[in-house]
Amino acid sequence: MAANFLFTSESVTEGHPDKIADQISDGILDAILAKDKKGRVACETFVTVGLVVVGGEITTKAYVDINGTVRDIIKDIGYTKREFGFTYDTCAILNSIGSQSPDIAQGVDTGGAGDQGLMTGYACRETKELMPLPIMLAHKLTKRLAICRKKNILPYLGPDGKSQVTIEYIDGQPARVDTIVVSTQHNEAILNRTGKKITSKARDEIIEKVIVPIIPKNMLDKRTKYHVNPTGKFVIGGPISDAGVTGRKIIVDTYGGMASHGGGAFSGKDPTKVDRSACYMARYIAKNVVASGLADKCTLQVAYAIGLADPVSLMVFSDGTNKVSEKRIAQLIRKHFDLTPAGIIKALDLRRPIYRKTAAYGHFGRTEKGFTWERTDKAKLLAKDA
Repeated sequence: MAANFLFTSESVTEGHPDKIADQISDGILDAILAKDKKGRVACETFVTVGLVVVGGEITTKAYVDINGTVRDIIKDIGYTKREFGFTYDTCAILNSIGSQSPDIAQGVDTGGAGDQGLMTGYACRETKELMPLPIMLAHKLTKRLAICRKKNILPYLGPDGKSQVTIEYIDGQPARVDTIVVSTQHNEAILNRTGKKITSKARDEIIEKVIVPIIPKNMLDKRTKYHVNPTGKFVIGGPISDAGVTGRKIIVDTYGGMASHGGGAFSGKDPTKVDRSACYMARYIAKNVVASGLADKCTLQVAYAIGLADPVSLMVFSDGTNKVSEKRIAQLIRKHFDLTPAGIIKALDLRRPIYRKTAAYGHFGRTEKGFTWERTDKAKLLAKDA
């Protein structure tokens, strides 16, 4: 990558239609795992005007109130007011869930991968979370939007919203914030006399209450550009303005475009699905490699074949920041990490109802309890063995 460049990442709030879908899928997964740790779940959700469709394949001995779970999640997100055109208590819910194919099950039951595919993990030294700076700032902005809405700091905000952060890199390192974009749903109370734009007062309040508390002051300068609701207004949002589908925000979910992506989505999938669990393991390994000092950046790719336990390939790329050879790092990974689906589930304790909270604001770089793949407990071991 060039030494000097601009790089942009985006995030979306929990009330964005795609994230509503992700949270419903993972909420259903959690409800099943809470009663049946070995339940098989591949749950997809579609949300649109006045309607939620839940489908996919679920095999479990547990009973879960799907409709009740869906409504509770939508209510918790904040779709409780008629003014935003979509509410938890009035939307229709269509349940079209079947069971997992026995052809797939016979490979998974023996400990094999639930699908083929390639998965990527990444870590770098740009933040204390060992994540790229653009995506971390973008997530923090959307989280701040939700806080300002739920705590009534900005009472006119709605659940839907987006952020985007552009960082200028100099000599390969983040130097300054070039552009900040915040688009947030709101009610009509902050529109100006034309009814086509929010007032300058509201714009300044959003900058003051949302952006200023999040972006480090030393990263801002006179050239930093701020775009707040750049279309003018954002009254009509959520599912009445845009359909949402599970798994459509895979770059938001991972590294903001800084690392490659295998293409598999996460939400609604139980941990036997390696396109989720192996990505978590790859992040865990990459973070430990960087924390150990073996490299300042680490991209790890693993690939699986359906029904087979061991990965068919493993690749380490450190972008020239490695202190020992990438071949040696790969050897250490093979030695100290079990990359079989069963080994991943055991190492990261993945048969728990922990997934709904992963479904908004990113699956990686999280500091909350339960994100076991964010531990750096093997960093010292890797450094010593190297």
